[in-house]
Amino acid sequence: MSDWRPSASLDTLRLRARLLAQTRAFFHARDVWEVDTPALSQAAAPDPHIHSFAVCAADKTPRYLHTSPEFPMKRLLAAGSGSIYQICKVFREGEAGRRHNPEFTLLEWYRTGFDHHALMKELDLLVRELVGGRLLLQASQFFSYAEALQRFADLDLQKADVEALQACARRHRLDAPTLGDDRDAWLDLLMSHVVEPALPRDCPVFIYDYPASQAALARIRDGVAERFELYINGMELANGFHELADAEEQRQRFEAENRQRQQQGLPVAPIDTHLLAALAQGLPDCAGVALGFDRLLMLITGQTEIGSVLSFDSECT
Repeated sequence: MSDWRPSASLDTLRLRARLLAQTRAFFHARDVWEVDTPALSQAAAPDPHIHSFAVCAADKTPRYLHTSPEFPMKRLLAAGSGSIYQICKVFREGEAGRRHNPEFTLLEWYRTGFDHHALMKELDLLVRELVGGRLLLQASQFFSYAEALQRFADLDLQKADVEALQACARRHRLDAPTLGDDRDAWLDLLMSHVVEPALPRDCPVFIYDYPASQAALARIRDGVAERFELYINGMELANGFHELADAEEQRQRFEAENRQRQQQGLPVAPIDTHLLAALAQGLPDCAGVALGFDRLLMLITGQTEIGSVLSFDSECT
């Protein structure tokens, strides 16, 4: 007989409900209003590291489950919404493991008039409010990407070519022959296997100002991408950006990502032309961040498996 019971305990699910209520109260107090956008889209995520679920409609027109509510939320911002947030289910094909489930909950918000530094401070406040006394967090620490690489991997980002990165990987007994001469791929390997495990524990750690080649959806200023990631106890919890507002540059980045997808044998993702039109109309200066709500709940409850904080994980559906 199939096990019909929830993946998480009822106590965990009650705590989840309380944290969701606290989150809504946090944003209500700051005049950030909640929005609800479609989960299905004619466009897909072009990022070659993220895979969208394709849905076959009755009229044979392909639709895709969203991997993030980012694109329609930016359309609302361009329409004059002001600061907004959303709590929703998102879907990423192929994501499974201790910290990954194909369907999971994102808390995503955008603050007009904020840059990524201001948003890091607000994220820090929210996380501390939700954690409360359940987990003792020390003062937050902030490192630029270059500082983190220097401090925890003993590498100078400006001088480190592919050979230097490969040598560092060998020193740490990491073997990745398929990465070839892709510098960003070697940097990602060292960040995930050398830097992240060495980050300070028991405190929020923010890494910001990434290499311009890893800008994703962030603005580039003075040769660095204005984006950040949040880690606590070695687990990535959030990814934020000072949002790119240039429609033509955004189109070029989408096209570059699709070329990468083709080189990797992945299907080309339909580009979100509605988003490009909204950017052309004018996106207000803003910063946005996506926080993995399930991972935050894992941290608060001390769970090591994401299924332990979900009503039903992918094995139960």
